[in-house]
Amino acid sequence: MGMAAVEPQFHVLAVDDSLIDRKLIERLLKTSSCQVTTVDSGSKALQFLGLNEDDQKNPIQSSVSPNNHQEVQVNLVITDYCMPGMTGYDLLKKIKESSSLRNIPVVIMSSENVPSRISRCLEEGAEDFFLKPVRLSDVNKLRPHMVKNKKAGEQEIQESSSSEESSAESGMTDVQSQAESNDNRCNKRKALDEGFALKRTRPRCNSLSDFSDL
Repeated sequence: MGMAAVEPQFHVLAVDDSLIDRKLIERLLKTSSCQVTTVDSGSKALQFLGLNEDDQKNPIQSSVSPNNHQEVQVNLVITDYCMPGMTGYDLLKKIKESSSLRNIPVVIMSSENVPSRISRCLEEGAEDFFLKPVRLSDVNKLRPHMVKNKKAGEQEIQESSSSEESSAESGMTDVQSQAESNDNRCNKRKALDEGFALKRTRPRCNSLSDFSDL
């Protein structure tokens, strides 16, 4: 019997200042076979993603689960809009302004249905906007965004690898060309030296008597 294909596990960073909402979104994501890390503020989310902020007053401590260090790639960020300090919109902007993070899909969630707020987030680059309470049907909509992100990351790695291989091949070609050029110069020099030596060993004719024996 053939083994069933194992689906890739996606890693989601969930950001919400409400403990109840964090627990809810974490449970829903785990039901969808996602790995979940939760934090309670936008600044801690940026710290987890590796983007340092000036706000050092609230270092990541027990509010981060399962750990305080990003050991795997984050495939999606889902964040509450209304949070003290840094809002979900501010977090979205920070992520999209970062050259290293801008390809991570971001989804905003809010308990308030404000059309202008929704439009502003989507215009800034959010993939979607969910109204709370978030349901399992909403979470199921996240998978296409995560699949797209994972494929883009794999393609970027392949392109980087191909570029490095091309550079290495180019370097080897340059070395080979230089070696061939050096060999050609050595061969020419050798030929000239041999010709010069042949001329020096050829007998000189001092007088007509040298031809008397011919």
